[in-house]
Amino acid sequence: MPVLTRLIPSPVVVDIRPGALNDLAGVLADQRICSSTGKLAIAISGGSGAVLRQRLEPSLPTAEWFEVGGGTLDDAIKLADAIKKGRYDAVVGLGGGKIIDCAKFAAARVGAPLVAVATNLSHDGLCSPVATLDNDAGRGSYGVPNPIAVVIDLDVIREAPVRFVRSGIGDALSNISAIADWELAARERGEDIDGLAAAMARQAGEAVLRHPGGVGDDAFLQVLAEGLVLTGIAMSVSGDSRPASGACHEINHAFDLLFPKRAASHGEQCGLGAAFAMFLRGAREESLYMVEVLRRHGLPVTPEEIGFTVDEFVQVVEYAPQTRPGRYTILEHLNLNSDQIKDAYADYAKAIGS
Repeated sequence: MPVLTRLIPSPVVVDIRPGALNDLAGVLADQRICSSTGKLAIAISGGSGAVLRQRLEPSLPTAEWFEVGGGTLDDAIKLADAIKKGRYDAVVGLGGGKIIDCAKFAAARVGAPLVAVATNLSHDGLCSPVATLDNDAGRGSYGVPNPIAVVIDLDVIREAPVRFVRSGIGDALSNISAIADWELAARERGEDIDGLAAAMARQAGEAVLRHPGGVGDDAFLQVLAEGLVLTGIAMSVSGDSRPASGACHEINHAFDLLFPKRAASHGEQCGLGAAFAMFLRGAREESLYMVEVLRRHGLPVTPEEIGFTVDEFVQVVEYAPQTRPGRYTILEHLNLNSDQIKDAYADYAKAIGS
């Protein structure tokens, strides 16, 4: 009888703990990541990246450092062009989401493995097969290989502004709503669900939802970091963003497109979108518990808390399905008009005591 298996695209090293950055040189010396020449290109920002360079440079004497201007497609292409000239064994993205996404794109463009060294936990992109970059049309998502290694130093994470951790919490919790949307699409449209990808993303979200700790606790930060990494791998397993993106992310994208100069953080908008989407699908108890957890961690649960009126939120929710044509979520399923959305939000606001 044949034994059937599949290979799961995932990092060969995942190091998440306090002090992990102190052992970065050892991780990069792994022969699975870098050849014996040890020639590395390290992409950093001009701010916090420069500080980390001073700390790490003595232990990485053969590395070359590249300052990345921002998170645009042009920035990523410039980085790729610079790296291409040096024939490096591996590319290291050291910083937040913009730096890692630029490094992902550049590494893919030159055919080098990417090591993601995250300095904040603002979203689930640090281990995903996608690089999100600003371009002339707004913002684009570009398919890239998964990082070959992920290093997250919880001491460094605690030094970052707490808003980054809160954003990551909102993004992780939104998995729960995204999986519910995927299951809805399977029931209503016959869409195939990858059970392994769904299980990984759901459990990542549930672990963050149920953990009693807070943003300053190593135990909680460990679970959050692991959850964000697992979510990225889940997207690789499924081959798209479905395990982590449903109505919650459609609402987030609508905020970004309709109000680009006023939009809040990715995770704040996704968390709010997830709580409201769960309410819309009739999962009132789950929605209220999600609201309770979001509030406990200092995240918004109403549009007013991120500077938007109810009417603007209604506009966002009505526009949201247009941001992902072909994706079926509770928003497409209900197909509510503006008056119906306003009534649903009034019920939501009353239920959460706002």
